[in-house]
Amino acid sequence: MPTHPDPPTEPDSSASAPASAQAEPDRRLVRRVALASSIGTMLEYYDFYLYGALSATIFGRLFFHAGDPAVGTLLALATFGVGFVARPLGGVIAGHFGDRVGRKAVLIATLALMGVSTAGIGLLPTYESIGTTAPLLLVVLRVLQGLAHGGEWGGAAIMTVEHAPQGRRAFYGTWPQMGVYAGIVVSNLVLGGFMLLPDEQFTQWGWRVPFLLGFVLVVVGLYLRRSITESPEFAAVKSAEPVKVPIVEALRTSGRGIGVTFGAKAAETGTFYLITVFALTLAGESSGAGENVALNGVLVASLVAIVAVGLFGTLADRIGRRRVYAFGAAFMGVFAFPFFWLAGTGSTTALWFALIAGLAIGHASMYGAQTLYFSELFDARVRYSGASLGYQLGAAVVGGFTPLIASALMLQTGGDPWPVAVYIVALCLVTVVVIGLWGQVRTRSTTEPVTDEEINA
Repeated sequence: MPTHPDPPTEPDSSASAPASAQAEPDRRLVRRVALASSIGTMLEYYDFYLYGALSATIFGRLFFHAGDPAVGTLLALATFGVGFVARPLGGVIAGHFGDRVGRKAVLIATLALMGVSTAGIGLLPTYESIGTTAPLLLVVLRVLQGLAHGGEWGGAAIMTVEHAPQGRRAFYGTWPQMGVYAGIVVSNLVLGGFMLLPDEQFTQWGWRVPFLLGFVLVVVGLYLRRSITESPEFAAVKSAEPVKVPIVEALRTSGRGIGVTFGAKAAETGTFYLITVFALTLAGESSGAGENVALNGVLVASLVAIVAVGLFGTLADRIGRRRVYAFGAAFMGVFAFPFFWLAGTGSTTALWFALIAGLAIGHASMYGAQTLYFSELFDARVRYSGASLGYQLGAAVVGGFTPLIASALMLQTGGDPWPVAVYIVALCLVTVVVIGLWGQVRTRSTTEPVTDEEINA
């Protein structure tokens, strides 16, 4: 589908900003903020991905009483989705305080909550010990993780973009995204190390240690985040009359931006959790290459994606965010059927190729453009609330339940993955259409409120 060309000024949408907002930032400060954001995001996704990986492997038999192992896995994947249901609420709460009090304080709070809930999962008794209380407590901890995760991305992304120099905002905006891939790498290395234990030891206690180690990493992240300064753009808008209820104002003035964020998120989040979580289930089938092979493949793909996402961010600064984002969605739509064919051959080489192409090309291109693109859809007064709501709604509705939907579809077809590929194609089509028809960024000062003409456009 043809898309409207990005405006010539899109690579620098803050060109009309007032002099105070245009001042060239301290590059060392920018890098420090980007590093703190990326490390915090890495720790968040370390914790979150651990649960996703284990829900696809052993949590079904540890926390759920089910005669059929496939049903136990479905229930475990359902609790993985529960965490996503809480993410929009976490985004609204974090956005409210992030737009009124400040980005920095909220980022510290979300990381602390993630650390507490992650340690709780590592200490949680299993179904064999406390019966049905175990899955209930697991759901509560997943909800807490979801609340923390819902407020994390918006704060980390916006804090980085608002500190970044003009013409390099998409690139610096990829640093929190690099943190996501790095979190996958670290969690895979830690989890893979403990999976070398005999199966009985890993099932009894080995799976707990990575969650407890995650809490130690969160403490390091909190220390780093305390050292960064508040966003200069937030400081500029805070000096004016504050918005009383940022989420209401975002819905009133930037409803289109929330809708575009939601639609654009569909392809990105659906493919991400398909590649990084459901691929483990697929590889664990009798004809698959094996769970350890899949874990190692995700590790290698994530390492490649760390570099790739920075390159796509640089490209987005030069040719426009929409073009790069639409390319990624289109690529994943075309690659959906080949992905499953390659992953299902039982060949390690084919599986790794599928994981690398999916994560480091399709997903990384969307991720490289995403941070700045979503931030540009909102002015600074309501940016945290608006971007977080659209982003987390997309993550909850699409991303959280993609592994569950994929498992259910494959059960219906006796293990044939073609309906899952059709599902991914549909998500990618939605994203391309939304970006093409409604995803135009209206260039304005990042600190300037949306006008009545823009609202009614």
